[in-house]
Amino acid sequence: MGDLDGRYRASYQVLFVTLWLTLLVLAVKFWASWTTRSLSLAADLLHTLLDCFSIILSVDATDTLRRNLSQELRTHTKHHTAVVLLFVAVLGFMGSLLLAVCGFHLQAMLTNPLGISNLQVNPPLILLLGLVVGVHLCLVLFERYESTLLGNPALRHNANHILQNIWLTILMLMGLVGSSRGYTWLDPLMAIFLTLMLIPSLWRILSCQLPSLTYQMAIAPEILHQIAIQLEGVSDCYEVRSQGVLGRQISIQMYLLMHPEFMGVAHLIGERLENILRERYGVVRAKIYVRELSGKSQRWQDSLNLRQKTKGRKPTK
Repeated sequence: MGDLDGRYRASYQVLFVTLWLTLLVLAVKFWASWTTRSLSLAADLLHTLLDCFSIILSVDATDTLRRNLSQELRTHTKHHTAVVLLFVAVLGFMGSLLLAVCGFHLQAMLTNPLGISNLQVNPPLILLLGLVVGVHLCLVLFERYESTLLGNPALRHNANHILQNIWLTILMLMGLVGSSRGYTWLDPLMAIFLTLMLIPSLWRILSCQLPSLTYQMAIAPEILHQIAIQLEGVSDCYEVRSQGVLGRQISIQMYLLMHPEFMGVAHLIGERLENILRERYGVVRAKIYVRELSGKSQRWQDSLNLRQKTKGRKPTK
């Protein structure tokens, strides 16, 4: 339990460092887009804003996993839903506005190729942006390494998402170099491409992160019930809940009704049940409550991680 809590604290530290550095990158890109009047930089700015949103979701998902160690399975609240919908609406509005501006610029370039050329890009600015991207890339690779070390799926999904957006930023820098050499039409075209890429990026975040925040049934209760009652000493199983995504991480909560003569080895039966669940479903954190037929209940263990087993814990009555 203590080791798991330490891992989550380490995950928080990595996420907060990543968030602050991403906010710094956001500020630099905002200044650069305002200075250069570059549409592609403005579109890439929206991707960096999306990165910040992904980090915040990762922090919330990590907090959900930590709370599930000692509390009931947690789900999202109406405030989470409101924030997500508000962010999607704002991002959609800004993206639509940027697409309209890009369309206006392309139409003006087709009408008068030499009439619109207010792009102000110079080598020092491109060098600065390249340096910022390089530092951000090193941090994200470190975050990806830490996600494997700490076993935090939310951390891993966030690192993979930001890494994919960094490649888009590198592509945008190549477009800026071309625009600075006279191919000004590259800037609005690149901006349109980057703006459209917001759709799959946002969908990727929501599909990967939100299942960790919401109560999404991972395994049918009937299947878990059938597994549990096959164990010797288990009379019945009820109030079965599972949360998470198969192949990533699953939290399971259930109550076992046992014969009184098996209560002395309840912890062994619980460990055997968890081992069976891990063999079938991979990474599993289970909270198993034991209740004997007389009605007396106890909780034999708070939680158990795939990599760390808590041993020698006495059940609390």
